[in-house]
Amino acid sequence: MLAGLVPSARRVSADAPRALARAFARLSWPAYALLVGTGIWNVLVDHLASQSFAWRVVLWVKVGVVVVAGAAALAHTRATSKAGLAIWGALSGLSAMAALVLGVLLGG
Repeated sequence: MLAGLVPSARRVSADAPRALARAFARLSWPAYALLVGTGIWNVLVDHLASQSFAWRVVLWVKVGVVVVAGAAALAHTRATSKAGLAIWGALSGLSAMAALVLGVLLGG
């Protein structure tokens, strides 16, 4: 969503995209922590032993993808070059989408 706002924000001012990104970060990091917390809670109440081996494999792949998404988002916030911003932002977005797809598979 934020990437879609950048062209319009640039027309407002050169500093507007950075201000939007900071505002987004203030909301997104607490949301990420909440999602990780609720994910842990769901795993604890879901009785992993009763799940199939394939389901557990998908779960652990999803956990890895969520970690990659968070690490890439952190690297994106600390990037100083345009290339770094682009690479880490793309990896963060793609891994977040992959986590969503894996979550849908788990809910099957």
